[in-house]
Amino acid sequence: MNGLDIVFHTPEIPGNTGNAIRLAAVTGAHLHLVEPLGFDLSDAKLRRAGLDYHDLAHVTIHPDLDHLWAQLGERRIIAFTTHTEDSFADVAYRPGDVLLFGRESTGLPAEVVDDAHVDLRVRIPMLPSRRSLNLANSASIAVYEAWRQNGYPGGS
Repeated sequence: MNGLDIVFHTPEIPGNTGNAIRLAAVTGAHLHLVEPLGFDLSDAKLRRAGLDYHDLAHVTIHPDLDHLWAQLGERRIIAFTTHTEDSFADVAYRPGDVLLFGRESTGLPAEVVDDAHVDLRVRIPMLPSRRSLNLANSASIAVYEAWRQNGYPGGS
């Protein structure tokens, strides 16, 4: 395990979550899904995107944010949002960090971004007039930057 946790708050698209399962499996990150999910976990698109990595990934499903916060304890929570000017690339990531992402259609709701548990709010830079990156791609960019900064522990 690389010591990072990825959180998808109420994801809607099964293929993105399948890709995140694969990301968690190949990097050793722990994937957390906060309900409600916009799909059934047996969805064929989720299974196809995750390929045969489901058994290799550590995935936890939480009924709500309060359950997630209780499970994470005193960890540093980094929320990825378009509602900040702070770049994800300026963060000194450390083992134990939690990378929090919102749903595909709306991102993280304001009440989550502003929650007392959230320590940092960052964005992934894009060209002007573009709404957002794909959720799984955003998570991949962030996880690999954090993992790189920490020397790819456990990687080969």
